[in-house]
Amino acid sequence: MLLCVTANHRNTPFEILERLAVDAGELADAVAGGAPELRGAVAVSTCNRVELYLDIDAPAITAHALARQGFERALAELGGEAARDLTTTAEVLDDAAAVHHLFSVCAGLDSVAVGEEEIAGQVRRAASRARETGTSSGRLDHVVQEAIRTARAARAQGDASRTGRSLARLAIDLVGSRLTDWSETEVLIIGTGRYAATTVATLRERGARRITVYSPTGRAQLFAQRQGLEPTNDLGSALQRAEVVITCTTRLSVGVDDVPAGTRALIVDLGLPRNVDPAVGALEGIALLDLETIRLHAPLVHWSAEEDARAVVDAAAHSYVTAASVEPAVVALREHVLGVVQAEIDRARARGDDGRVEEALRHLTSVLLHTPSTLARRHAAAGRGEQVVAAVRTLYGLEVGAAAAGSTDAEAQAETRSSSASSARP
Repeated sequence: MLLCVTANHRNTPFEILERLAVDAGELADAVAGGAPELRGAVAVSTCNRVELYLDIDAPAITAHALARQGFERALAELGGEAARDLTTTAEVLDDAAAVHHLFSVCAGLDSVAVGEEEIAGQVRRAASRARETGTSSGRLDHVVQEAIRTARAARAQGDASRTGRSLARLAIDLVGSRLTDWSETEVLIIGTGRYAATTVATLRERGARRITVYSPTGRAQLFAQRQGLEPTNDLGSALQRAEVVITCTTRLSVGVDDVPAGTRALIVDLGLPRNVDPAVGALEGIALLDLETIRLHAPLVHWSAEEDARAVVDAAAHSYVTAASVEPAVVALREHVLGVVQAEIDRARARGDDGRVEEALRHLTSVLLHTPSTLARRHAAAGRGEQVVAAVRTLYGLEVGAAAAGSTDAEAQAETRSSSASSARP
């Protein structure tokens, strides 16, 4: 069973999310191996969500309990008491709901800035890291890859492909409404990570040319060289010169004592946890926009474009779930046919086959299995999944296991056995 435990900006207050910005890889590691029924874990942690995608081999009630317990235990291990409020607001989704949620998240449809592009990359990196460290599973990896492909299709169909949406763009557009000319505006970027690079690119799209970068960790010179910016190691002086300050780091970088008297600037805090002490916003001459403020001002995208993108996600998620409902039947049929063919291959080898009979049998098997496998998924998408399972049981006398969203592991194992046998020679 595929499950998602999610604490996000829709079900969890911002101040609670802010208190626990955990590393996604560490969260997946902390959950993996927590129960024998747990086959895989992939975690996603961003400024708007902390989510855990799990592959659990257990009945629904048990799987739900294991998912929530694993989430609570891992967050307590990583965040201590700060995790308590976060776990109480978390929602547990399973199978079809979990798949649809993941597809929506990857497409940016569950983001503050609807259609934001960064989230798909964050999910992809989380899945890649889980695969490399062994915390993922074939089922999880498969559903994530499908979600990422769907995100690309949704962007091509909806608003995101034309305008490119992200929190950085949304924030910069809000700031731009208060300026007369970006090209004459002194901008200070605090931070040198991936999001800082995205912010710089967005600023240049809007016409900004006078951009200085400061790094709390001393990386300003290297980042500035790569991006063609002006570096600085003097935060106070840079704040005095800047008209717009945008922070995107992983730490508190600007406090009241860092702001020189007389500074007049619009400060945008894109960090979680906060990069700017909220008390800075009370200083004379300072206007502060943080993530909570940006959320409140987030405009709705053009309805028709958003609905087009949502239609793509809905259709893809439905197709994936319905195909998964007949996957056990398809796997059972493949294993049965491959077993029969392997027996014939073994007999052919015993008679001295030079490999030509084996090659012909494997090619024929592939051809014969392609059509029923394809039609099974089409019938499932049309709501006839139960008939497919019944047909396999009736015609071949096979026991078909319970359906599970994205259940690709058994089929992958069958293909691996087939491939291994094909390459073997006496």
